[in-house]
Amino acid sequence: MGDGIDVKADSVLDVKGLCCPMPVVKAKKAMDAIEVGQVLEIIGTDPGSKGDMPAWANRAGHEFLGSTEDGEVFTFWVKKGK
Repeated sequence: MGDGIDVKADSVLDVKGLCCPMPVVKAKKAMDAIEVGQVLEIIGTDPGSKGDMPAWANRAGHEFLGSTEDGEVFTFWVKKGK
């Protein structure tokens, strides 16, 4: 996607400063705490997350809605699937 993402997040997870695999581990726990259909916004600084988050979301049955990059900060939106 790009910088034009307009997604309303139901929950925000800040994983800045954490390295793989912790952003995905924390995202999984945060996803467990929200309802199906809700959106989790994940904000991190690990460049590996750019590939890890979409792959994890798809594997876990969630919908990866997109991401943005602002310098060293990455933001991802994932909609809970099941």
